Amino acid sequence: MELYEKNGNILYILNILKKYSDENHLLSVKEIKEKIKTDYNVDIDSRTIRRNINLLKEKFKFDISTFNENKIGYYILKDPYTDFETGEIRAIIDHFNYANYIVPNVANNIIKKCKNMQNIYENEKIKDYNIICNNTKTDNAEVIKNLEDISNAIFEKKKIKFTYWKYVLDNDILKKENVNTIECSPYNIVYNLQQFYVICLKNNASKLYTYRIDRMKNITILEDKVSTKFNKNEINDYIKSNVSMFSGKTEEIEFVCNTKLLDMIVEQFGKDIVLKKIDDNSFYAKVLSYPDGFKYFALRNLENIEVIKPISLRIKINNIINDYLNNLKTNKTE
Repeated sequence: MELYEKNGNILYILNILKKYSDENHLLSVKEIKEKIKTDYNVDIDSRTIRRNINLLKEKFKFDISTFNENKIGYYILKDPYTDFETGEIRAIIDHFNYANYIVPNVANNIIKKCKNMQNIYENEKIKDYNIICNNTKTDNAEVIKNLEDISNAIFEKKKIKFTYWKYVLDNDILKKENVNTIECSPYNIVYNLQQFYVICLKNNASKLYTYRIDRMKNITILEDKVSTKFNKNEINDYIKSNVSMFSGKTEEIEFVCNTKLLDMIVEQFGKDIVLKKIDDNSFYAKVLSYPDGFKYFALRNLENIEVIKPISLRIKINNIINDYLNNLKTNKTE
């Protein structure tokens, strides 16, 4: 055991520096020695500590400020190529806390791993961290595994098979129901509106489809190779022009929009779109997208968007609005 402890000296020292030191909290050799004794119940003499710190600096290229340099003590700096900054860790924690595609216990485990990357002083700042959000997270614990399996299938250029489910109401009780078993060629994974989707070609189909990865269960990677009906450019065009992951045939869509939605339009459709200022309060836009997807996008922003072309999409939206208004009038008169 003593031999193992001796061989582990450099790791004890490195872990102590990572956990307890930064530019505002420098450690003396005595403090490093005491913390190793407290955390690992191991005694290391001062010369061994200094020698191993020099080894970490010179041989393994850790950025460690030493007593000889600062005349105060020792601390380790973050490696910009491997270590996350505090703000980056916070962004990751927030993402997994609020992301709908991941079950709470898996999100919590990922967050714990993120906190273990930080020193005690960084974690102290978020000790009272709390979130308030709706109960909208998935209960499908397979999502992370699904991402791994689909990624492996894409890399190996193999087809996959999975069951796909949806919500149904059975006597006012919300239940899940397997819709069908799907076999397809996966091409890409995209993230949109807090959900992951797989872009794929179903067997015997001629167009691309999208499926929510959190609704996929029992993924099997098949030995059959993927179909090569679509090249990378076609798949990228499909992804760029998609709204809310609806499939179908893309069309040029022209609309007039309130200026306050300019940021949203650019974020949703990218910068390679046609934009023309009408006045201080409105602008004209032309995008390449899927009519079904854009229909719901326009309805969500009904007060600020007016579809001009294609006429068929404009008629569909008008019919939805008219049907809704008629239903309101009917309900009022009953």
